[in-house]
Amino acid sequence: MLYHLLAPLGRDYIIFNLFNYISFRAAGAVVTALLIAFAAGPAIIARLHALKVGQVVRTGLLANHEVKRGTPTMGGFIILLATVVPTLLWAPLTNRFVLVAILATLWTGAIGFLDDYLKVVQGKPRGLVARWKLIGQMTFGIALGLYLWLQPVVPETTLPATASVLPFLKYTVVLFLPITYIGFVTFVVTGSSNAVNMTDGLDGLATGLTAIAAATFAFFAYLFGRIDTTTYLNFYYLPGAGELTVFCAALMGAALGFLWFNAHPAQVFMGDTGSLAIGGALGTVAILLRAEFLLVIIGGVFVAEQVSVILQMGVYKWHKRTRGREYADAHRVFRMAPLHHHFEKKGWPETQVVVRFWVLGLLCALVALATLKVR
Repeated sequence: MLYHLLAPLGRDYIIFNLFNYISFRAAGAVVTALLIAFAAGPAIIARLHALKVGQVVRTGLLANHEVKRGTPTMGGFIILLATVVPTLLWAPLTNRFVLVAILATLWTGAIGFLDDYLKVVQGKPRGLVARWKLIGQMTFGIALGLYLWLQPVVPETTLPATASVLPFLKYTVVLFLPITYIGFVTFVVTGSSNAVNMTDGLDGLATGLTAIAAATFAFFAYLFGRIDTTTYLNFYYLPGAGELTVFCAALMGAALGFLWFNAHPAQVFMGDTGSLAIGGALGTVAILLRAEFLLVIIGGVFVAEQVSVILQMGVYKWHKRTRGREYADAHRVFRMAPLHHHFEKKGWPETQVVVRFWVLGLLCALVALATLKVR
């Protein structure tokens, strides 16, 4: 909104010409997101306290997690508010990249809200049945895949509509058949959304990793949206993609603002409302930037968390079926899944696990940035 109101004034008043620069508006989005989180956070937390929307701690978890029982959850509303509002203020609302990213965030956030509502308000321990949660995620993924195939957001002459670029390899893309591409997009959105959800188990863990991933994608979006930098780096140019820098900057600011309240000991948890929305947003940004494979690197910790759950469940079920329950119980891959609980079981304090995983997240971001030159 600010962009549409003030950028045109740049023709007559040079100061307003700043609003034509993505870098300026991205900085404005970060600051606005932080201010919204700081301003709205206490009120939202107080409201969640009043509604007794407390965290449900699953049985069998570590003893130190019992003290978290009753901590307000559904704090993802802070992240949603602090991401969407700054984006609407600082980004052009005619840009399809931005509109799709906002829709993805709200759609997956709504699924997470329904899950949280059923868990903590309706008292249903399982929340939204996994099947229906998956259907909601896949519905958006299929719709997004169809839209990007039928209405490409960049010209076909720049990059085929159903192509994905491989990191570390120069001018190498994976070209999908339309039906395969739709399935691929659905897999990326669903997998990313669930991976962040699995990571959200310790105070500040998913929040800090989100800030790192969002900042990294903001940098890539800025580069891919500039013809001069892409020409210099011999990379592909995506006209209009630079505006995703504003969205990613807002998401980073929202995560940092939420971390103020979510740092150990957490005053509030994001719940599925926040984690599914963040995962959906990051997955969609990666798809729009044709950087789906890069997402695996940038979100390396998220991927590891998701893989740890898949391995734990798969191996356990295999051993249980072939050798019995006792053997399966004694031969788990990890002491507990997701991966962060495994290290807690090994005796690492919660804060140590969180900070070390943040360090790994930064390392993943640096490896992703290296793909710009190591090709």
